[in-house]
Amino acid sequence: MTNAFAFDTQQFDTAQFDSLFVAPARAFAALSVDLTEKLVNAQLEATKAYADINLAQLRSLVEVKDAEGLKGYLEGQQKVATELTERLKGDAEKVVALQQEFVEESQKLTEGSVKQAQESAKETTETATKAVKEAAPKAK
Repeated sequence: MTNAFAFDTQQFDTAQFDSLFVAPARAFAALSVDLTEKLVNAQLEATKAYADINLAQLRSLVEVKDAEGLKGYLEGQQKVATELTERLKGDAEKVVALQQEFVEESQKLTEGSVKQAQESAKETTETATKAVKEAAPKAK
């Protein structure tokens, strides 16, 4: 007894499956890994910069020996705060730029996949229509 719903491996097109499903998924995964790597590197770079700034400030504080030194240290804090604010702004802009790049690349991948799926569906429809037209006279 044959099963009408059995999977026919002879008619399964692995190249088409790969191009429609596996390749786009692989491309999106690669894009995601690239973004993750860039974000992690940006975070590591920022963390090192913030740690260096904080350590420099601690060293400056340890060097304070009198009221004049304390006054100089406190006046320098405004400059440090300004530098940190600029650094934070730059880091935030970098993350936003990475995310925008990811969105743009994702959209390109999606558009390409949709276009390819439409073309494949059109080809499949044309093939099926041709097969039905060829089979119709034989069925009579």
